[in-house]
Amino acid sequence: MSDRHVDPQIADLQAALAADLDSCFERLVLTFQDRLYAFALRLTHSPQDAEEIAQDAFVRAYRALAGYAPERVATLALRPWLYQIALNVFRNRVRGRQLKLVPLDDVGEDREGELADDHELPDVALERSEREHELSALVAALPERYRIAVVLRHVEGFGYGELAELLSQPVGTIKANVHRGTRLLRVALEQQMHEVD
Repeated sequence: MSDRHVDPQIADLQAALAADLDSCFERLVLTFQDRLYAFALRLTHSPQDAEEIAQDAFVRAYRALAGYAPERVATLALRPWLYQIALNVFRNRVRGRQLKLVPLDDVGEDREGELADDHELPDVALERSEREHELSALVAALPERYRIAVVLRHVEGFGYGELAELLSQPVGTIKANVHRGTRLLRVALEQQMHEVD
């Protein structure tokens, strides 16, 4: 069972990759770099780790595509495949993780560019940015199996069938993990609201 929808631009990109990987790989990177970075950032809550995961995922994707026959490249479920690679890179990093040091000077550094919307009042933009940052921190604090399921389903927009293939789990397990992760987020948000009151 698959609820796979192939975007016409992605299908065109796959055909181009199958015809000439070296000339078209940059297009693949430009198409997916922001998405993979955002996905990795939601998993790690670290811009540096997210950047490294996205870069490593593209390196692995290139090596894999170079070994595939053009027919396989043309019929690949490209989007889920790339997310699977990024997820594997993330999991490998978590397994090998050492104590992480975060310089105090970096706190809040990643938020400087978030107030760039000219149409938004500064206090509204700041409040929105703070809420997004708090929610992002809550998502990052979820247990890994719930975090991955929630991010892939509700942020990246994967269907349950795609998630089952991507995560190699039954659809029922995926739905349960999404539901439990969402419930944990809801509880955490309610606790935060009570702490503010």
